[in-house]
Amino acid sequence: MDSSSPQEQHAETRLVTSGRDTKAQKGFVNPPVFHGSTVLYPTAEDLHAHRGEFTYGRHGSPTTKAFQETLMALEGPQCAGVGIVPSGLSAISTTLLSVLKAGDHILVVDNIYRPSRNFCNGMLTRYGVETTYFDPMIGAGIDKLFKPNTRAVLVEAPGSQSFEMPDIRAIAEVAHGRGALVIDDNTWATPLYHRSLDQGVDISMQAATKYIGGHSDIMFGTISANAKAWPMIAEGIRLLGVCAGPDDVFLALRGLRTLSVRLAQHHRSGLEMARWLAARPEVARVLHPGLETDPGHAIWKRDFTGASGLFSIVLKPAPQQAVDTMLNTLKLFGMGFSWGGFESLAIPFDCDAYRTATKWEPGGPTLRLHIGLESTDDLKADLDRGFAALKAAM
Repeated sequence: MDSSSPQEQHAETRLVTSGRDTKAQKGFVNPPVFHGSTVLYPTAEDLHAHRGEFTYGRHGSPTTKAFQETLMALEGPQCAGVGIVPSGLSAISTTLLSVLKAGDHILVVDNIYRPSRNFCNGMLTRYGVETTYFDPMIGAGIDKLFKPNTRAVLVEAPGSQSFEMPDIRAIAEVAHGRGALVIDDNTWATPLYHRSLDQGVDISMQAATKYIGGHSDIMFGTISANAKAWPMIAEGIRLLGVCAGPDDVFLALRGLRTLSVRLAQHHRSGLEMARWLAARPEVARVLHPGLETDPGHAIWKRDFTGASGLFSIVLKPAPQQAVDTMLNTLKLFGMGFSWGGFESLAIPFDCDAYRTATKWEPGGPTLRLHIGLESTDDLKADLDRGFAALKAAM
């Protein structure tokens, strides 16, 4: 391996070195945070021609350029560009509005992030785009769902509640044969553990609020695309006028620098906790593709190089009041609707009300857990107290 070539360097090295120009930064390691809207042109001729590396604050700055170059290096050689938007949901909505038009049809995996589903059922329906949901485990069988006007397929691997693992490679092969784009919500693994653009995906989105930020203190989204899809994304961002604030861009860049060490700990702790929970008498099933017993494990092992700290468990039948008592007893697991930060989280969920292509019948109450950076011994002790409270309340 020639470590002098950025593309030949390991991902950990690219995360640290990409997007940095210490000479331009007057010797400082990090780029400055550029707060600005107006960019001045040196001559009238430059103004008329919009000639300059940066033309207006909404279109980018040296701070955003540093972030984009770093994420592109992580996404790999298939990445033609990275768009920056103010949230993960904005990444989803901007992407779909950029590639779809009235009269189009989109196929969406049934375990998709619920706000993505709400956007499809709400705004896309009003704009004349039809959505069909499909079983996450359909694989190449998705061919039967295509229509002449199917423009795109939206997947999430794995789904961030129920954790089914779609076969993106098989889906992409069918979709490309039908002339459709493949869009992936890659928030769970990030491109550090899943370079989906290398596996047939055309557009890879992330809620960078989660692991890229890493500290539960920003709202941020990214859209990475290959050469075929990037012009559509770039135009969509320009026409919609979406952008992210400079301070959030800087914090996201700071998060990228430490992503590899943080995600490695989430991976180790998450699998340790998942295996411990699988042996608990209160737990019927653990939904984690990194476990050998999980139905999606073979695909995860083939396509991913690691796992994050997010997974779910199915409890044995228990009344909701007892589950709530368990949650109220936990001290280290907070209750909140996000993940990817340094802290552990636990929330109850139920997919049954909004699944349409598949039936959600887990057999017991379900909890989604995010395993943070705390000691796993302390997390086990916290859950042990919670399980004791669960049993006492039944």
